[in-house]
Amino acid sequence: MNTKQILAELKRNASARNREGMKRFGINPAGTLGVPVPKIRAIAKKIGLNHALALELWNTKIHEARLLASMVAEPARLTRKQADAWVRDFDSWDVCDQTCSNLFDKTPFAFAKAVEWTKRKREFEKRAGFALIAALSVHDKKAPDEKFEAFLPIIEREAWDERNFVRKAVNWALRQIGKRNARLRVKAMACARRVQKQGSKPARWIAGDAIRELEARSFK
Repeated sequence: MNTKQILAELKRNASARNREGMKRFGINPAGTLGVPVPKIRAIAKKIGLNHALALELWNTKIHEARLLASMVAEPARLTRKQADAWVRDFDSWDVCDQTCSNLFDKTPFAFAKAVEWTKRKREFEKRAGFALIAALSVHDKKAPDEKFEAFLPIIEREAWDERNFVRKAVNWALRQIGKRNARLRVKAMACARRVQKQGSKPARWIAGDAIRELEARSFK
């Protein structure tokens, strides 16, 4: 399938009703067709990995085409420059999160970029850093605990940010680190309690939500 054929298939599956539903969930409606994610994944499965095609799909600026691009891009061929360009293009939380969990977390520079992007000013670029931490926490089963402990001071540093899509991602990253194993649960809980003492509204929410979930978490 080429880009033209893929866009035609996406448009055949477009839904104004789905688009309105996505809007209610805070997804940017600009360039959005309203194609369900399971359908996009089915198309990705038919295509397989195709990095050149992924770059073309991303450049269409169509919401669902970018989701599809994150599924068919090849992590080994993605360059740091390409990753940075895609992050700058983020304008919706779902494209951000899907790209981090489908693609970025499988690259050799994932840990370095997670740290770098948490320092960004723009909301979705900064979210990408924490979404990537969350994705790595779930998907990278072989990484040592020390790599995730190194993220905890960053979470403390940025817990002041009250922007909705940033604070939720900071909380997400903290929770996922704590859910990796019993040792990291203790470390994440300690981090959450330090964040809680910062006193700001976003810090209290980030910490309180994480503490509730991690207190209920048990490991065999």
